[in-house]
Amino acid sequence: MTDTLDISITRAEETRLTVTDFSLLPFGKVFTDHMFTADFEDGEWKNFQILPYGPIPTSPAISALHYGQAIFEGMKAYRLPDGRISVFRADKNLDRFNKSAVRMAMPTIPEEIFMQGLATLLKIDEKWVPAQENYSLYIRPVMYATDPYLGVRASDTYKFALLTTPTGPYYSNALKVKIEDQYTRADDGGVGYAKTAGNYARSLYPFAEAQKEGFDQLIWTDAAAHEYIEEAGTANLLFVIDGKLVTPSIRSTVLDGVTRDTIITLAREQGVEVEERRVSVKEIIEGIQNGRVTEAFAAGTAATVTHIGQIGYRGELYQLSDPATRSVSNGIAKTLNDIRYGLSEDSHGWNWIID
Repeated sequence: MTDTLDISITRAEETRLTVTDFSLLPFGKVFTDHMFTADFEDGEWKNFQILPYGPIPTSPAISALHYGQAIFEGMKAYRLPDGRISVFRADKNLDRFNKSAVRMAMPTIPEEIFMQGLATLLKIDEKWVPAQENYSLYIRPVMYATDPYLGVRASDTYKFALLTTPTGPYYSNALKVKIEDQYTRADDGGVGYAKTAGNYARSLYPFAEAQKEGFDQLIWTDAAAHEYIEEAGTANLLFVIDGKLVTPSIRSTVLDGVTRDTIITLAREQGVEVEERRVSVKEIIEGIQNGRVTEAFAAGTAATVTHIGQIGYRGELYQLSDPATRSVSNGIAKTLNDIRYGLSEDSHGWNWIID
């Protein structure tokens, strides 16, 4: 970062901290007092502001509502033992945010705007970063098209915002998931690797149908033949097969997860062999049956490391091992948490300390 931004700051008249129960924090429903916003107009980013969190006035004709130009990210800030705040792998999230922007014909966010805007916001709302074990402050960068124009073309104007919400564990129990072999989340050559709103919109109906059957989440498969596993609805997927950590390789239909990348790095450092490749549904189902698949888990910013306890496929339910006995995923999860919460050395420089 080089230039210092001129950020206008308007503070909230009252804080909601006094009426917020930090022992009850449903994900994404409790927001901090402020937000950061910026506008892309006339070919440049401008109007950098810290504002009280609340509605943003907009036209009902904006491009985002009609043509889907909207992207977002997910990252977290943590309270360290010495009281300071750390954001985990912010640079990696910025890089992925800009890859999504390019794919959706949107302007990229310069590093100084992303980082300085976030640092300023966290300093103002630092009391919102929880200190409880396994709690954090979830950060949602979002950008959407704002041209008030009904025409199929890329917008000329955009709004960027940083929202923050304190949260506890996303999932509290091992997941019961269903392998989806009818509906499709993403297609080759499409936007599956981008964190764009439409990817999640198309998953909502199949997810709702799976919930009716008692499942917590879906495992998406390839669009061509539904033979290969890709990712879950909100996270990447990893399996332990014959002692190796195996995960679907990154492709145009699979999100390049920050947590996934972190887990792969830590696993290799711990001497676990890692394979990034196509993973077939047949391999996983037969592997559970013959004991070759010993662990399965989802990995994402919100989900962190969440065990999968049961996998449903074509009317059959397949049971995996007791999560408490899973040495590979539990060992990696502990190492990851210790780094993020400042309990062990951060040799990779993943923690960005907000001074």
